[in-house]
Amino acid sequence: MPTSADGVVFRDMTLDDVPAVDALEQRLFPADAWPLHMFLSELSQRETRRYLVAESGGDIVGYAGLMCIEPIADVQTIAVVPEFEGRGIGSTLLTRLIEEARHRGAADVLLEVRADNPRAQQLYLRFGFEQIHVRRGYYRDGVDALIMRLQMVPEGSVPDPTPADSAPALDPSTEAGQA
Repeated sequence: MPTSADGVVFRDMTLDDVPAVDALEQRLFPADAWPLHMFLSELSQRETRRYLVAESGGDIVGYAGLMCIEPIADVQTIAVVPEFEGRGIGSTLLTRLIEEARHRGAADVLLEVRADNPRAQQLYLRFGFEQIHVRRGYYRDGVDALIMRLQMVPEGSVPDPTPADSAPALDPSTEAGQA
């Protein structure tokens, strides 16, 4: 089992972890917590999903999940308990999700982040994610979601030299995924 310097173990989430993850989900995201059955459903779809936990002293202190349906991967969730923030747990979980997306052949990794969560936004920016859209009032409490994308560069290839600002602009009046 891979372990960090401070004894945190990272491993695949199992069905036995779901009650503890659900309790953390309710604690960390009271307005937007996933219902328990969503975690059970996600874990049953191994062909397109990968979920991880971070453990310290036998307690789950972080978790993350990825959905990948080529050519897109989507970070479904990522969370670290506040008492363990700043120890690199979120970075390790995100690194492993990106590695999984690359392994599964994703061209892009997408995620949504609360507009009022600058700490998470900074993490994603450090990893090379860029904001590509805003979903107004996405969260139950009315907070906007920032849609961020990491364009994957296949190992050994050279990134596209086209400047990011020359890409076509997204119409901010439409939601991603709607025609």
